[in-house]
Amino acid sequence: MRFRAWTAGAVLLVIALSALYGQRRGGRGFFDEDEYVPDPADKDEKTEYVFTRLRYPSYRGGSGSWGYRGSWTTDYPKADRHFVQGVRRLTRIHVRSVEHVLDLDTDDIYNYPWIYAVEVGHWDLSDKQAAKLRDYLLRGGFLLVDDFHGSIEWEIFMSSMARVFPEHPVEDIDNKDHILNVLYDLKDRFQVPGIVMFYTGRTYEQDGVEPRWRAIRDDKGRIVVAICHNMDLGDAWEHADHPRYPEKYSGLAYRTAINYIIYSMTH
Repeated sequence: MRFRAWTAGAVLLVIALSALYGQRRGGRGFFDEDEYVPDPADKDEKTEYVFTRLRYPSYRGGSGSWGYRGSWTTDYPKADRHFVQGVRRLTRIHVRSVEHVLDLDTDDIYNYPWIYAVEVGHWDLSDKQAAKLRDYLLRGGFLLVDDFHGSIEWEIFMSSMARVFPEHPVEDIDNKDHILNVLYDLKDRFQVPGIVMFYTGRTYEQDGVEPRWRAIRDDKGRIVVAICHNMDLGDAWEHADHPRYPEKYSGLAYRTAINYIIYSMTH
């Protein structure tokens, strides 16, 4: 009997962890939802703004790179589709109803002034890709990075970012900075958690207890990289319509990214 109880417990633990892992890697998981998202009828509409997601090679330490699969697809495309609908409702920005995926191995990046990169605690840019990203940002582009947690993922993120901007430090964004007030007043900020909180009972992951709104500026003082560390805006967008995910988190996630979009389009 004791062995049966132990076996049953082990099976339940494996099932729970598998569900969580599946969601974190873009598969089924949270609430056993269907991740398929059909394309809307107006997906080819010409608009003034397009939500763009960065595809990048992923880091696996001593095991080598995954190449162009893995971490960049987290929450894709449901988070993107939900977010752009929010932008449509909450602003006058004419935004396309579907996202666009791009990478740093072509010049397509120069066609889009705003890029979102998720799970950058797992990216591994080549020197050529880092140089392309630097050139893009110095030409007026904007990068929002999100959903990475703790000290280890921070080090992996910075191993690539330090080659993009070795001369520009990372700084915390002050409450008075225009990017936090360009549309919504974001002085009252708090940690935006991922759905992992439903499994762990905590709003943070790993040792990323404190949420950090950080940035890198160019030589003119313009923020060109907005860094959401120890937060998960993507999960908050993806599950904004689910009754179990608190509105206060999804609300802040929408307001933060919308502020960043408007800042990038006006600065």
